[in-house]
Amino acid sequence: MRIFKKIIIFVFTSFLVVIIGGLIYIDIKLPDLPPLTNKIIDNALKKNSYSLKGEQGYALNDDTKIWYESISPEDTIHDNIVLIMGIANDALAWPYYFIDSLVNKGYRVIRYDNRGTGMSDWMTDWSSEQPYSLDDMANDVIAIVDTLEIERFHVVGVSLGGMIAQTVSIRFPKRVRTLTSIMSTGDIMDESLPPINKGTITDLMLAQIKYGIVNSESNQIKLQYTTRLILMGDSLYTPDLESIAESVLYNIRSRNGFNTNASKQQITATMESGSRYDELSKLKVPALVIHGTTDPLIDIKHGIKTFETIPNANKIWIKGMGHDIPKMFSDSIVEAINTHIQNNTSSNE
Repeated sequence: MRIFKKIIIFVFTSFLVVIIGGLIYIDIKLPDLPPLTNKIIDNALKKNSYSLKGEQGYALNDDTKIWYESISPEDTIHDNIVLIMGIANDALAWPYYFIDSLVNKGYRVIRYDNRGTGMSDWMTDWSSEQPYSLDDMANDVIAIVDTLEIERFHVVGVSLGGMIAQTVSIRFPKRVRTLTSIMSTGDIMDESLPPINKGTITDLMLAQIKYGIVNSESNQIKLQYTTRLILMGDSLYTPDLESIAESVLYNIRSRNGFNTNASKQQITATMESGSRYDELSKLKVPALVIHGTTDPLIDIKHGIKTFETIPNANKIWIKGMGHDIPKMFSDSIVEAINTHIQNNTSSNE
């Protein structure tokens, strides 16, 4: 009996040591949060001040319901821009400082929740045998602009959103005025280029473990903020914790929250899409490729090859930008997009 008790104590102690060691490792490995994090989060929990600015609606792609928001300038609408967000992120991941700058230039900006996120259908019938594809996600975009009765539009996508934007441009070239592909790739599986950074993926998984086990509002904010810190890589800027906290709380309290299955579904769509190099090499839609030099997830060499593949494309490599659109680089990106649109719209009629 004593031997059995000793074995139980040994197993329990060993398990406890492993757990404590793992938590210490995770704490050391992940970036530190700002000193006033808890105070800022507490204030956000009380304020609950986030609000939408545009007209909301739903579009139907067959039986799939896609939520969108259309934000228009006060005066004349010069043109329409559709923003496509990256993997497992919904429309609220587009910061207002970026959207407002485009709207102030006279563009109607349409942002939407990719299927599997936000207020769009979460695809509960998804399976690895019958996954949805980037073509399906491109059709979601067309469903939105058709619902809004927009014949032609400009498309801007980041990361996975850039891949979807490329797909929309390839499949519907007569609908797309210009393409802007940001921190993305023409083939995520290109063996001649650096693969997705495994260290970054590991850190994102560790953040999920640290803050995802206890699913509180505070931990959800810390998870989203830590994710931003990881994706900014070696860049020297600090994400706005207050605005992130407000949008996360709005997502949790007023929308559907965050879908933990979205990553797997959208990674599958990305992997199964294959290379777009051949189609991109024949693309006639005016294209702009933007990439950060310190992107810790999708190496800038992917952006370079995408630029080199698309005929007559323009490029901007942003020194010090990671896998993110921080406020310090937002104006430069908006100016580049606006110049790209102005230079190409009339010639692409």
